[in-house]
Amino acid sequence: MFADLIATPGVEEVHRDGAAVGVMAIHGGIEAGTGSIAHAVIEATGAALYAVVQPQTLRWHVPSIRFDPAHSKRLRRFLDSVETAISLHGYGEPGFEATALLGGNNRALAWAIHGELAARGIAAIADLNGIPARLRGVHRLNPVNRPPLAGTQIELPMELREGRPMEAVIDALVVSVENAIAHLSGQTASS
Repeated sequence: MFADLIATPGVEEVHRDGAAVGVMAIHGGIEAGTGSIAHAVIEATGAALYAVVQPQTLRWHVPSIRFDPAHSKRLRRFLDSVETAISLHGYGEPGFEATALLGGNNRALAWAIHGELAARGIAAIADLNGIPARLRGVHRLNPVNRPPLAGTQIELPMELREGRPMEAVIDALVVSVENAIAHLSGQTASS
């Protein structure tokens, strides 16, 4: 399924080397704004990037756990180059229209991002028990959990993927990624 997606004409698989923290937008093109947020964060921080961007004529949602690095040299290189990652996703769930959901298996990173989002007035849930099970992103095959320190899957509703709220999300993620990079390199980051 994943191998077929990245072999489809018009689908662009993007990998950019960077710091030991990576940012992913694996559903770029079908989850509006996630690719733009990822690019803004990596440009500001020097983080690594992995994205799959589909043309507007294609709407193929391959589940995260199907993104197998055995089928992609770029994904494998990305995962081999980072210690932890943030994977950006879009979602729509009644009752969560303006709330970021912070899943994945790197819970320390999830709570750090939660703090940065909260400081900017953005509602977020980092307690896995408060996140619908299908949006938790904790499966071991999810690419965000494959780096040595695992990662955080961020589910963003449309309201947080456009306009001023998106700018606040980007700002929070830039600080979170800078702090994670500094922590991994044994330095102290300034925000």
